[in-house]
Amino acid sequence: MQLFIGNKNYSTWSLRAWYLMSKFNVVFSEVQLVLDTPDFYNELQKRFSVQKVPALIDGDLAVWDSLAICEYINDAYLLGAGWPTNITHRAKARSLSAEMHSGFLALRNEMPMNIRATRVITLSDAAKKDIARIDEIFNQQQITYPDRWLFGEFSIVDAMYVPIVLRLKTYQVNLSEQANRYCEQVMSCPVLQNWVKQALAETDIVECDEAGTPA
Repeated sequence: MQLFIGNKNYSTWSLRAWYLMSKFNVVFSEVQLVLDTPDFYNELQKRFSVQKVPALIDGDLAVWDSLAICEYINDAYLLGAGWPTNITHRAKARSLSAEMHSGFLALRNEMPMNIRATRVITLSDAAKKDIARIDEIFNQQQITYPDRWLFGEFSIVDAMYVPIVLRLKTYQVNLSEQANRYCEQVMSCPVLQNWVKQALAETDIVECDEAGTPA
């Protein structure tokens, strides 16, 4: 099984699929491509109808889009362990994952993931509203599951929100006390630390993701 990803410093969607698979010890080989280069599009075009990452090859099957990959891995390799076991918790976790998948556009546009950097940025009101919603989500789940993952045990929803935690660190955004504790839980994860270590060693620069000014 091959997982095609972009630069670890910048590629949020790649991180989501990679993180889930790595946390659950799913065996795969990693094919890393440099974003926004001819080779990036040429290599993906050989195998996929959509030239975006992440993208997964498992035998004759091609799967693209991070959430679709996570769902496939959950069904094919995790026996459903990628979601909370309680049906109501699972429904909420899926709702939060879908909210991240389709929402928070101002935050994503104004605060691109850039693990190597520490930046100062002036945020729009829309981005501030997105951050307030993130704070609300993390805070609410920490009340129920203090110092743990969003639904106690690690699940797909945590993989969906992990790039947000890295963005908050880059742009020095503090949340409420309980929400910050969730961020600390995420940052202390050895699997994520492995991704971050490799991101810090990269030298490629994607100009459109170099937002803000150095702190």
